[in-house]
Amino acid sequence: MVSTTLKTSKSEEIFAAAQKLMPGGVSSPVRAFKSVGGQPVVFDRVRGAYAWDVDGNQYIDYVGTWGPAICGHAHPDVIGALHDALDKGTSFGAPCYLENVLAEMVIDAVPSIEMVRFVNSGTEACMAVLRLMRAFTGREKVIKFEGCYHGHADMFLVKAGSGVATLGLPDSPGVPKTATSNTLTAPYNDLEAVKALFEENPEEIAGVILEPVVGNSGFILPDAGFLEGLRELTQEYGALLVFDEVMTGFRISYGGAQEKFGVTPDLSTLGKIIGGGLPVGAYGGRADIMSMVAPAGPMYQAGTLSGNPLAMTAGIATLELLQKPGTYEQLDAMTKKLSEGLLQAARETGHTVCGGSLSAMFGMFFTEGPVHNYDDAKTSDLAKFGKFHRGMLERGIYLAPSQFEAGFTSLAHTDEDIDRTVTAAREVLSAL
Repeated sequence: MVSTTLKTSKSEEIFAAAQKLMPGGVSSPVRAFKSVGGQPVVFDRVRGAYAWDVDGNQYIDYVGTWGPAICGHAHPDVIGALHDALDKGTSFGAPCYLENVLAEMVIDAVPSIEMVRFVNSGTEACMAVLRLMRAFTGREKVIKFEGCYHGHADMFLVKAGSGVATLGLPDSPGVPKTATSNTLTAPYNDLEAVKALFEENPEEIAGVILEPVVGNSGFILPDAGFLEGLRELTQEYGALLVFDEVMTGFRISYGGAQEKFGVTPDLSTLGKIIGGGLPVGAYGGRADIMSMVAPAGPMYQAGTLSGNPLAMTAGIATLELLQKPGTYEQLDAMTKKLSEGLLQAARETGHTVCGGSLSAMFGMFFTEGPVHNYDDAKTSDLAKFGKFHRGMLERGIYLAPSQFEAGFTSLAHTDEDIDRTVTAAREVLSAL
């Protein structure tokens, strides 16, 4: 039996001070452990598949800084490249050759992208792509899916998932009705609901935006034919299809979910992995649409730190690592072993669960399932998940502190890590 006594005195001291300095003591809501109980541990350093907190506890990390650490934390190739880049300066605010290099890599990899614009976060990418959808089509309405999160911009905080779901906020105070009046919602995996929205709003819908594999309601796969059906509907009604691949880009496959499923949208948003651990986002798509973006066209969007040399360097180094043969086969096999092990451990200890994995994403719900959408995800036993999360934390396993977040694996995780994780899960689940 692994010791379940965590030393947390330094984390508690730091977090107590943080609560007087920052709202909730954190810089992003889900970090506060509100939905799982207890206080968060405060990280000190990360490397490979592991994280260490300020009290010296070591964890096998399945959050991976929420996705970017697909090669493992602080990969020596990425860190080495950053050291070299630092000598040249941290920010230029001017064109940089590294932008060309990373742009070419993205365009070569992602089927939908012929031109790309770099920004500083996934939220920024989604905010800009919404403006572009409207500018290109001359229409104002947009369809998103319940429980899908596309950043915290006003127009997307309608039936959003992720941190909003974790905190139990269906929307957010401070968002005026006028900002969301043109945002239509449908259940994920429900083509008929999308078709009905198009029929009710003829020639008014600019496009449909979605996570092709949901990570912000927990891990949810698209049903067979769902993505293909959206492609057909948007083409039929003259609207654009946008894949938010901030999580799935370069994780589900090198070309993202759109390559994996063989469905090419008109526009895509990216983030996380293309920054290699630094703040980066991007949006891109067909050249005729992207040509509307300033200064080539009239749709304005700008960013002082966009395309900065450090972020570009980390992204280039990360994508070079991902191009090595066998990368995605390794990720898929490792994640499948973890997912199947967790599900089997839960069922053998008498718990009702469902879940699965795809490439380097996974998830498990404490409900009978199957989970097709956000309403299904909400049937999960959240109290049980909170106890499970705490038990795993005490055994040195760091999972996302929310039932409504996907888990991530990396190339740094080993068979030994997976075995240890499943053993810990069996111990925790036996005690619940």
